[in-house]
Amino acid sequence: MTELLLAAESLDVTPPPGHRLDGYAARTGLATGTADPLNATLIWLSSTDDPGVLWLTLDAIAVGCELVSELAEAAAAAAGIPPSHVVVSASHTHSGPSGWTGEIHPVIPAARERDLVDALLGVVKSVRLERQPVTASWRSIEVVGVGTNRHRRNGPHDNTAGILALHSSSGSLEAVLLDFACHPTTYGPENMQYSADWPGAARAALAPAVVGFLQGAAGDVSPRFTRQGRGAPEVARLGSLLAGRVREALTQPGLELPQSPPAIRRTTLTLPVRNIPPAAEAEKVVSAAASHLNGTDDPSGRISQTRLDGARGQALMAGATLPPTYDLPISAVTMGDVCWINLPVELFAVHGACLQADSTYPVTRVIGYTDGYYGYVVDPSAAEAGTYEALITFFDQPTTNHLLTQTATFVNT
Repeated sequence: MTELLLAAESLDVTPPPGHRLDGYAARTGLATGTADPLNATLIWLSSTDDPGVLWLTLDAIAVGCELVSELAEAAAAAAGIPPSHVVVSASHTHSGPSGWTGEIHPVIPAARERDLVDALLGVVKSVRLERQPVTASWRSIEVVGVGTNRHRRNGPHDNTAGILALHSSSGSLEAVLLDFACHPTTYGPENMQYSADWPGAARAALAPAVVGFLQGAAGDVSPRFTRQGRGAPEVARLGSLLAGRVREALTQPGLELPQSPPAIRRTTLTLPVRNIPPAAEAEKVVSAAASHLNGTDDPSGRISQTRLDGARGQALMAGATLPPTYDLPISAVTMGDVCWINLPVELFAVHGACLQADSTYPVTRVIGYTDGYYGYVVDPSAAEAGTYEALITFFDQPTTNHLLTQTATFVNT
């Protein structure tokens, strides 16, 4: 009989102060300290004769392809498995260092910092992954009050949390692989301290279990309409709210999953980059957006500010040398009736719903920010309205439709 084995570790990988923070074009200056630690979390499910899947989740704005390759090799070496069995995901916190991945988009120029990367890799390489027998079960639960659609409060948003619970033979909760869709943007551009934001607070509230956090289809989802402040108390409140709902779910019976390791399949989709408006036209959009700026920090103020940020970003794209195509790595991890679809983009909520509806698996979770980063993928309403995300996306609507169709076909094959 196959025995499901778990190794789980959460590693503090917080850099020293003095490095640039990522996530906001309006942010200036360098990190002054740490509000709460940044973690790299490893959850490895395998058996004695099957390498299974190792999830490496990192508190970062994104994981670029170069960083993905380095982290996958480091984690694979620690586990003694092929790097192809490692899935690398970013939480998308907007209070992590830019130096791990470097520039993820012309809107926020940045460079990789070799000392930061080497320090991160060193921690991952040195981890000892000791496996123990576990049982796996699945639950999902509705979570209200952490995030909503950030363009309109009642807009599309998957408010369910997906919970893969891993219990020891004695019944103790050893680890949780948790997914939820919402930007970790409780802290704003004025924050100059490292923070995992509310995903870190949720992990802390679920301790001592090791929690790996997977970010969902959160391209148009954030705490814009739910947050009651922008500091540490609000980070703790939102994280505790999510953790509390997870604990409630864990008190109920879950879907028992097979005692065999998860499997992973991979493919690559080549997508054309859209035609960016010429610089003169892009500057007109900047002027129009600036004229509507109201200067407040309420939701309407943030929407007008982000539209201006998007217009400026599109102008930067017009002056940049972009490749004609991007190669997007896509993967599907399956475990019994559960399938995690992993994409290296910021999907909108409707895209996540479409992929779930098209999936033949009874339980399908759509995960973004994984194994690379290629920016936003927007829905038709955002494209028509010219939102922040639509202004800086690399892909037009026909290409977006192709991505969704081809991903669904791959998953169901």
